Amino acid sequence: MIQTIFGMPNYHGEDSGTPPSLIGTLGAPYIYHGYFENCDGDQWIFTYDHESKKALLRGGDVGWGTALQVESGGVVDLVLRKTERDWLSSCWKEATEMDYSQKEEVN
Repeated sequence: MIQTIFGMPNYHGEDSGTPPSLIGTLGAPYIYHGYFENCDGDQWIFTYDHESKKALLRGGDVGWGTALQVESGGVVDLVLRKTERDWLSSCWKEATEMDYSQKEEVN
């Protein structure tokens, strides 16, 4: 039986929109998820789709409905704190270095 193992409340106001509800899957396409929250309550969600090779970043500060394209571990024209940049770079590195073509499905 698959159960959710992680959930976070939205700390942003209603003007940030509805936060995404992201559910991982065990089959293809495999989606890598990353979550970041700083001491001010800024929240970011990183997703990388191994099938399409696309990475997206969503955050309350830019509006939850906005999906920013991540390329080479960064987002063009988005100002992030060093800790946020470091986290995003780590997510990119982990997601793009993983090879799920050989991954066995877990039951």
